[in-house]
Amino acid sequence: MGSRYSHVFAPIRIRGIDFKNRITLAPPSPNLASADGLVTHDFVDWFRMFARGGVCTLYVGNCSIDITECKDEAFQLNLANPNGVLPMTWYADMGKQYACHASFEINHNGENTRYETVGHWPYSSSPRISDNERRAAQMNNREPHPCIEMTKEKIHETIEKYGAAAGQMKRAGMDIVLVHGGHGNLISQFTSPLYNKRTDEYGGDTKGRARFAIEVCDSIRRHCGEDFVIEFRISADEIAPEGMHFDETLELIGYLKDHIDILHVSAGLHSDFNMAYFNNWCQNYLMDHGFNVHYARDIKKAYPDLLVNTVGSIMSLDYAEEIIANGWADFVSMCRPLMADPDMPNKYAENRPEDRRPCLRCNTCMNHLMIPKPIYCAINPISAMTGEIKDGIVHKAAKKKKVAIVGGGPGGIQAMQTLLDRGHDVTLYEKSDHLGGNVVGAAVPYFKIDVRDYLKWMRHTAQQCAARGAKILLNTEATKEMLDLGNYDAIVLAVGAEPIIPKSIPGINKPHVQWAPDAEADLSKGGKDIVIVGAGQVGLEAALDFAHDGEEPGKVPARDPKDTIAFGSPLTAPNTSGTKRKITVIEMLAPMASMRRSRGSMDLMKALKDYDVEIKYETALAEIKDDCVVVKDAKTGELSEIKADTVLLAMGIRPRLNVVDSLRHSAPESNVVIVGDCNNKAGTISEAVNQAFQACIHI
Repeated sequence: MGSRYSHVFAPIRIRGIDFKNRITLAPPSPNLASADGLVTHDFVDWFRMFARGGVCTLYVGNCSIDITECKDEAFQLNLANPNGVLPMTWYADMGKQYACHASFEINHNGENTRYETVGHWPYSSSPRISDNERRAAQMNNREPHPCIEMTKEKIHETIEKYGAAAGQMKRAGMDIVLVHGGHGNLISQFTSPLYNKRTDEYGGDTKGRARFAIEVCDSIRRHCGEDFVIEFRISADEIAPEGMHFDETLELIGYLKDHIDILHVSAGLHSDFNMAYFNNWCQNYLMDHGFNVHYARDIKKAYPDLLVNTVGSIMSLDYAEEIIANGWADFVSMCRPLMADPDMPNKYAENRPEDRRPCLRCNTCMNHLMIPKPIYCAINPISAMTGEIKDGIVHKAAKKKKVAIVGGGPGGIQAMQTLLDRGHDVTLYEKSDHLGGNVVGAAVPYFKIDVRDYLKWMRHTAQQCAARGAKILLNTEATKEMLDLGNYDAIVLAVGAEPIIPKSIPGINKPHVQWAPDAEADLSKGGKDIVIVGAGQVGLEAALDFAHDGEEPGKVPARDPKDTIAFGSPLTAPNTSGTKRKITVIEMLAPMASMRRSRGSMDLMKALKDYDVEIKYETALAEIKDDCVVVKDAKTGELSEIKADTVLLAMGIRPRLNVVDSLRHSAPESNVVIVGDCNNKAGTISEAVNQAFQACIHI
């Protein structure tokens, strides 16, 4: 019997080529190519997890058509390398093992290549000094320089390079290509009025600006023949005021549609305007699910015969099924959700969607790009070890051991799952009456829909582990005596961290003072004058949560309803308190130092612009009184008061090192591992999960 997801798993043939379902891996850049831009075996192994997991098509992001003039990643595929075909066949043939089309997104990034990378000024449709160039000039202590306007000869040469790159792919055994025509790369530097100021046949009106894109696609068709599928990626709306907007994009599609087979619909720009529109194509955790689907829906209305692929925070195949069933798109692309769970398509085909490991949209994966470091997922630890963990299978241990896990947060639950996979006898001790650790508090704010999904999955996974034989002891604080009595062969310490509450501050124990995540569990108990101590992620999230709740009904900022799809999990919540609040955040550090400390601060600061929240930097908490806080200016030492009937502490968390030290000798010391927040410094879910997995595969 087939699955309940009949639209997702409906096959389709395009140009005689069979696609087994409608799920595509949106193009990641894994930092696993060789230094000269060739496919490597590590590269193939990393993409194998997606092919094995059941997608119909794999794409690799940002593959350069000529790395000598368009390069913006340290380890980027170079499709002009004459030695590239052989290693490309490893990748193409791997996909065929799983009836999956292994392919590339081909690109020229135009003006966004830095002089320092290629040794010459970059090319584009028109001379312009980009924000990327201004940053590069500042970093290298030189004057910014405009890019080189392409001559017609250069245009024709570049069009040929696109065709030749796709031709290399066809020769290697691929039968589909994704042409990057969006996000402010070279093709969109021709199609968009933001970049293209030409007055010849490659500029002017929309039709003239479409010429370069059309000729690129026609070149690919000449090189690859009729039995080759061309998918074309666009930004439906560049969002930037000077950029290309949706009405004109619809006109552009009219010129393009007969030259392509599938239209891949994204939005936004890559780096222009200092990344202001980056989140329109790579959404953060504060943004709606299905963020860009409305563009695909409206394009299908305008061009019902055009095959359309949609992308952007489509977090599960439940969403994909609704999108395709409603006729809003023909394909659904995912990247981060598939990194979190490459087996998602197989799980849904087997009617077990509850087993999907949900993506946090934390961008741990993307943050590795600039290091550079191979990208991997915060919550899918196998993604960091695809070269070592073959076929995603954790092998059984040579000897079964009796193992204790102390702590039921993300590290502890990952350890339990991995140790069971290894064949061990596992007991987990959790001192509270529930599992989840600090994820429980992190999941409380109304906008933390992804973390709530993850918490639900963690508890579902724990139930599965219990069914497999793990003993889970809630309301049980592990002691040295208890562990000694258990006579364990190994111990995993995942005891986490606790809030920093400096006892030296007068008034810190007053009843109106709380740890911020605890206070968020019941927003109605917050007063009218709230002071939050700490402008890290925890503090700013609390500010957003309370400020949003304190808005008058009907005045909560929201996007136009036509720009969302009815998937539930809205990011707007009703006013529960009826209280208009004054919220002040105080932070000891200067603004830039505070931003660097907290990974999500920039996105939170943008969200807070819609609310009346004041942030006082270089301001330390000196005393808490019944109706105010006394603060100290870090520069002048001057004391002042801020009215406060509620004080929320968000000064960070401290590893439970005392617990670690008390328990680390209750098994052979070489078999005691410390993971997560308690491992010397408070960390992230990513560190807890990946450390737990990497430790437990060796127990």
